[in-house]
Amino acid sequence: MDDKTINKIEVRLSRLEKAVFGTKTGQTRETSIKGFAGLKGGLQLLISRAFFKTKRALAATKQELEKHDYHYSAAAIQTTLNRLSSRTGPLAAFKEGGKKVYVRRK
Repeated sequence: MDDKTINKIEVRLSRLEKAVFGTKTGQTRETSIKGFAGLKGGLQLLISRAFFKTKRALAATKQELEKHDYHYSAAAIQTTLNRLSSRTGPLAAFKEGGKKVYVRRK
């Protein structure tokens, strides 16, 4: 086979691969603050900034979320914290002084 035929085959192959597998553009995730959307994203932002390095109650968490422009009700925050503190979640929860506190799981 000559070079002309090999080049034609390579062009056809690249077109087929592009049609079948698609391109990789647009599939990367943003790591900026824009990647932390919604209430769960706000709590993940706090986790990434080591807010839960020490024990934190619901009220302190709500205040910290409001500093970062996440304005949600206490009930919504409590529900999301409970979901993030499941067995496989990033947070651990326990009661201290009759109130539930949350800390980063190690």
